[in-house]
Amino acid sequence: MYQHILVDRTDDTVRITMNRPSRRNALSADHLAELLDAFQQAGESDATGVVVGGAGPVFSAGHDFADVAARDQVGVRDLLRLCTEVMRTIQDIPQIVIARVHGLATAAGCQLVASCDLAVAARSAGFALPGGKGGWFCHTPAVPVARAVGRKRLMELALTGDPIDAATAADWGLVNRVVPDADLDAAVDELLRRATRGSRASKALGKRTLYAQLDRPEDDAYDIALDVMAEAAQLPGAKEGMAAFLEKRAPVWPD
Repeated sequence: MYQHILVDRTDDTVRITMNRPSRRNALSADHLAELLDAFQQAGESDATGVVVGGAGPVFSAGHDFADVAARDQVGVRDLLRLCTEVMRTIQDIPQIVIARVHGLATAAGCQLVASCDLAVAARSAGFALPGGKGGWFCHTPAVPVARAVGRKRLMELALTGDPIDAATAADWGLVNRVVPDADLDAAVDELLRRATRGSRASKALGKRTLYAQLDRPEDDAYDIALDVMAEAAQLPGAKEGMAAFLEKRAPVWPD
């Protein structure tokens, strides 16, 4: 179905692999459109998790400059809107989305990692917002990166354009953990397994609410979380989980 990505499902996991190694998995409009469709399809499925990775030597080099350079301002705006829709869809779908990162993830590739719910990096991985030392600043990639690493670290990444290694990315909060390259797939699967256990409906509502309250003032965040949590207590999964705890038995999830 796709020219620029590969999609495979094994059990409850959908794996989306960017497959433009000759272009370092650069994100052209066609590539982004395929990613958007794949994430939307995964979101409408009964899968519990999605893994996004890249084929070839790097995760993604960001926007495809050949595509960008051929566009006028309106065309570039359309491209960036498409990219933003991909990032928002990752956070909107009910499934847990985990980035499997090897090699470099730069500019919009770094944005993609920061937009995922979770991320595991190989020791060989590196991360950068290189626009700071070039001619096109990484304005939109900086949006989710800022929310992952904080202000001063974002400023260093964005203003210098210099890459950070995987260990620094973990220390700064851009990825969850770093593992030897040979252990990357096993670590991704292990984290995804733990992040997807339990009631599917509860997990989907939980993910949506976490994103709704992140970066809000504390009072607003509590208002959002309190109302949703009260409502969620009436869901079949919540009732089963509490009953199983009280009855000292394994839960049988209704969803």
